[in-house]
Amino acid sequence: MATPFEALNESSKEFINSTMKSVNALSQGLQAIATEAADYSKRSFNDGSILLEKLASTKSAEQAFAAQSLFSKKAYEGFVSQAAKFGELYADLAKEAYRPFELAVAKVGK
Repeated sequence: MATPFEALNESSKEFINSTMKSVNALSQGLQAIATEAADYSKRSFNDGSILLEKLASTKSAEQAFAAQSLFSKKAYEGFVSQAAKFGELYADLAKEAYRPFELAVAKVGK
């Protein structure tokens, strides 16, 4: 039979192992989110630059209005899509960061 000290030592090792796995998952998830944010920022900047070029070459207010309207619609749709993607990334991050602790929580519940 394990002594209380040995049991505590084993529990501590399991907790540290779970914590390290969780931190690793958290780090990877945050890196994926940062990469996605950078990519979205680059796309948004490029789309804005293209709009400015179109506006500079327009010959009428109607053309400028049409270009701006198209840009606004595309930017809104892109934002909504990106927000949903970020939501999924954060949900996945939470699940992956918690996963190492599921076994420990299950043991406590028994």
